[in-house]
Amino acid sequence: MPLLNDILINVKPTATRGDLRREVTNLCIDSRKVVAGSAFIAVRGTLSDGHSFIEKAIGQGASVIVCEALPENITEEVTYIQVKDSAAIAGLMADAFYGFPSDLIRVVGITGTNGKTTTATLLYKLFEGLGHKCGLLSTVQNHIHDKVVTATHTTPDAISAHELLREMVDAGCTYAFMEVSSHAVHQHRIAGIRFAGGVFTNITHDHLDYHKTFDEYIRVKKAFFDGLPAEAFALTNADDKRGMVMLQNTKAEKHTYSLKVPATIKGKVLENNLTGLVMVVDGHEAHFRLIGTFNAYNLLAVYGAAKLLGQDKMDVLAVLSGLQGAAGRFETYLSANDKVLGIVDYAHTPDALINVLATINQLRKDGQQLITVAGCGGDRDKTKRPIMAQVACEHSDKAILTSDNPRSEDPEQILNDMEAGLTAPQKRKSLRITDRREAIKVACSLAQGGDIVLIAGKGHENYQEIKGVKHHFDDREVLTETFETLNK
Repeated sequence: MPLLNDILINVKPTATRGDLRREVTNLCIDSRKVVAGSAFIAVRGTLSDGHSFIEKAIGQGASVIVCEALPENITEEVTYIQVKDSAAIAGLMADAFYGFPSDLIRVVGITGTNGKTTTATLLYKLFEGLGHKCGLLSTVQNHIHDKVVTATHTTPDAISAHELLREMVDAGCTYAFMEVSSHAVHQHRIAGIRFAGGVFTNITHDHLDYHKTFDEYIRVKKAFFDGLPAEAFALTNADDKRGMVMLQNTKAEKHTYSLKVPATIKGKVLENNLTGLVMVVDGHEAHFRLIGTFNAYNLLAVYGAAKLLGQDKMDVLAVLSGLQGAAGRFETYLSANDKVLGIVDYAHTPDALINVLATINQLRKDGQQLITVAGCGGDRDKTKRPIMAQVACEHSDKAILTSDNPRSEDPEQILNDMEAGLTAPQKRKSLRITDRREAIKVACSLAQGGDIVLIAGKGHENYQEIKGVKHHFDDREVLTETFETLNK
């Protein structure tokens, strides 16, 4: 077990009390995980303050307390480390505790509003296909080579992130691909990780319930690139109007990808239909199984990152052309009898929903009706609710407004907020069905042969949270069950 002194190698405490040479069994920011010999790091969170749990942690056996304010009652047998920012320190301590894993594996972070999961997942699949052992930290699931670890957040907490990287190193992984959310940057969940590269997908209206302003949201995303080292690469989407902003202050080697303007990685879409994409990438024509312009950008980002990591471009294109995207991202299903096309997508922001609907509308044939099922989550950014409803109605033949994850909110009030943004003609195109299962069933029953049903918002999620309780619910399961029932 490492000594506290060694774990603090990159930490500058404002004060210390007690023995700094004691052994530490593990690091915790959750007092419920404290065992004998733990170092408990009291972090001030959005919902609770870890300082309130110091006494509980000591009672469970914590021998080290890291905090921003020393408690009134000091226990002589415990070592106290006072710091300015416990959240930032947690990552630095975890980095040392787990033996500086990001020095032993090339970590690439992917950030942006949309496309993070698909890009990270494709990079993982690509590099595994190229013969490398890899790790993946994503919204859908984490991978340690071929071992799957359940994901609870887009980006895990700082201690868990370093622990997972250590497991990847121990499993022989040489690359790790990691979604980097704006929350993770702001909450220092990536502190202590040395990135070999960073990828920016795009930025649109999201998470303003947390960041309050769009400018602050942009600043936090940009902070990830500002922190990249000189030996890393920074790859950005030059077609996004804020793409170049991400590169302004980075020390990393700057690169771009684009479908529209000159860039390091240039692409052009030749064919775009419901069977996939045909593109020219970096001067070479290739067919891909993914659908839509938004995926063309994801593919360029993946190709660009792989090339910057030293992979042979023809090998990259060969493997990439056979890959499918992440679960719940434009995932398609076809009913047996009526040939109704069902699409499940995670689109839960106005821009993401516009992208998916624009793709479908671009590819669907005359006479094909598009029916969209969409909702908005509770306890999240309320400003996007009327916009989501407007988008669903404006770009569909019929829209069914329903529940997403109401969480602690009244689902009827969420739907009221959505409907408040609709014009009279839009209201005539919409139905309001609070029960999500029923909404999916009605959408499928309204569809005629060859029509398209889009179920947006939850994608890969296999639960619905209602009044704070998670219930099993999977859009993909409900869709396939509905298709089977209607086909009987």
